[in-house]
Amino acid sequence: MSVANTRPIVVLTALDLEYQAVHEHLVDARLYRHPQGTRFEVGRLAGGRCRVALTHVGVGNQSAAVLAERAIAEFAPAALLFVGVAGGLHRHIALGDVVVGTHVYAFHGATSEDEGLWGRPRTWPLSHRAEQIARHLSRTRSWARPPVEADSLPQVHFGPIAAGEVVLNSTVSALARWLHDHYNDALAIEMEGAGASQAGLLNSSLPVIVIRGVSDHADGTKESTDRHLWQQRAVANAASFAEALAEELAVDIGKADAAETGIGRRSTMQANQNIRNTASGNARVGVQSGAIHGGVAIGATGERVPADLPAALVGFRTDLQSARSTGTVDEDTYAAAEAELAAADEALQTDSPANRRALLVALKKVRGLIGDVADLTTKIGVAIAIAQGLS
Repeated sequence: MSVANTRPIVVLTALDLEYQAVHEHLVDARLYRHPQGTRFEVGRLAGGRCRVALTHVGVGNQSAAVLAERAIAEFAPAALLFVGVAGGLHRHIALGDVVVGTHVYAFHGATSEDEGLWGRPRTWPLSHRAEQIARHLSRTRSWARPPVEADSLPQVHFGPIAAGEVVLNSTVSALARWLHDHYNDALAIEMEGAGASQAGLLNSSLPVIVIRGVSDHADGTKESTDRHLWQQRAVANAASFAEALAEELAVDIGKADAAETGIGRRSTMQANQNIRNTASGNARVGVQSGAIHGGVAIGATGERVPADLPAALVGFRTDLQSARSTGTVDEDTYAAAEAELAAADEALQTDSPANRRALLVALKKVRGLIGDVADLTTKIGVAIAIAQGLS
């Protein structure tokens, strides 16, 4: 199955060193600008079977939730991975080991009463498909990548991860005792997994996998382990496991997508039915439809936007070439945009759910590449609107 015909995997990180650890596994990474300012890098993994959209979300569950939602809406991914470091909560987990969350606990939910503080957590489980693949990689040790040999891989642990809003660095604090009393099965503690998992749940239960390298034991020794570069070592291991998991997820989910049958939703509006919306002054008109037959007139009389997607792409290519010739678009951006347009052309060859998603992702990537050029952004926006009407 080709990379062009599989949905991408979104990878989120909270720290710069986490971002860099994942970025080292990307090939041909290119900048992608979201209309609201978020910057992604989109590339492929070295194995060649998976495209990845990578971004930095900052620390905390709230920012993780917002930007996870944004990434899901923009790329329609097969899965979302959160990759980073965490504090280990059990001594049998060594520094540098990898923890894959089978559940994520939002442990700060609670009720305070006279008798004490009673936990009311929210919990998000790992999807069955993702857990099966992750456990198989761990059992077979097939996530080894040069120069690391299978015999020297760190251990991979599967269990709950506690996600809150504080950095824990004590075994005797009130929070440490609370976690021991109420979440004793949690293997690690971090600050973003709950937000990302909630975003996945609200998007058709998209698989969200939290992968953490253990960089300290949340026991007062964090400053020492940080000085000894355990954050860098731990996240390097987490990123290596995430690379192997992303490859397998993309192929496995891609096969499931290819097996889907039927066509997408179609508008019940008759092909020969004409709709006219007229506005004057500062009024605005919006159009909501399934498939559009004929033309859509926007703006002044006689200004027409093609409803035929191939025609819209031909027109956009002409404008893109003009922008290149005038220097408005540089050579690297032009080449990257043309590569995505070629992927869109390939996706248009066969009507299937997987190809419709690949088409939309390719067009959105073009928009990200030329986001600084207003005219081109408007025109590719028209093509995206038409493509969305096909799904």
